[in-house]
Amino acid sequence: MSMILFACVVRVRDGLPLSASTDFHLDQDFLECRKRLKALSSVLLRYPDRGTVKERDLSIHFNSSGEIACMGICASSYPAVMAFCFLEELQWEFAGAYDAASVGLASRPYAFLEFDNIIQKVKSRFNYTNCASMKLNLEKIQEDLRLHPPAQVKLEEAELMNGMVNGHAELHLESGPEASAYRMQPVSTVGILSLVLNIMCGALNLIRGVHLAEYSFQEDHKEIGNVIAFLLPFVACFLLCYLYLFYSSARRIKVFVLFVTICLCNVYLYGLRNIWQILFHIAVASLSSFQILTRQVAEKQPDCGV
Repeated sequence: MSMILFACVVRVRDGLPLSASTDFHLDQDFLECRKRLKALSSVLLRYPDRGTVKERDLSIHFNSSGEIACMGICASSYPAVMAFCFLEELQWEFAGAYDAASVGLASRPYAFLEFDNIIQKVKSRFNYTNCASMKLNLEKIQEDLRLHPPAQVKLEEAELMNGMVNGHAELHLESGPEASAYRMQPVSTVGILSLVLNIMCGALNLIRGVHLAEYSFQEDHKEIGNVIAFLLPFVACFLLCYLYLFYSSARRIKVFVLFVTICLCNVYLYGLRNIWQILFHIAVASLSSFQILTRQVAEKQPDCGV
């Protein structure tokens, strides 16, 4: 019987899964344990380098080193020293195959899925063989665990349960560097058109604004309001492009503010622009806003045991 049921390698700073063993266990306890492991992986920075979560029949072990952490689900009867020896060997194998730069630049889940072959080999060796060569490493790990016992993590702790709803890991979408871990749905043809039109409108606003500013500063400052009315939509157009391409929190509010800014500025410019030019700019802003609000975060495909 397999004692090590599942293993994966994750990036410590954000819990991004880099590789995982392909396992097809349909036991409900195992599936629930997988969900808990996924939730735990996103908060590893809060814990020491080694830790254990004890369930009734299964245990989760993790071992962090630098940028990566190796995590495993084992039968509760499986000795902790063997589990941590297994995880440490996985770390050595992964560190030998991929450098820190590759890990840091990984932007999609399971970017190193081919490492699954190594995980399976090491897992098989620890599950089904009694290799004498492990003895020295086991003694080293055992002494290390005696001096530095792994943290006993309780899943009821507030910082972990805050990220779970009914046993499922909740997806927290934030702007900033960590938001890049979440992929948006593919860009549509209409979306690309909206980007091109937005860039064009932004460029027109910038050119008119700069020319007007040169005249205003040379002659008088009466046109300063018109200059601002050209430059604000320029900024708004490029912010709409950003919101379409990348996820950001409070998208609806940001899109509304940018859309209203473009509309008000174009109405203010009536006289310098005719009605058809104004309607064109507002129509482009409307199209872009609609594309942003309808482009959602891509749903993750089922793990299929990975």
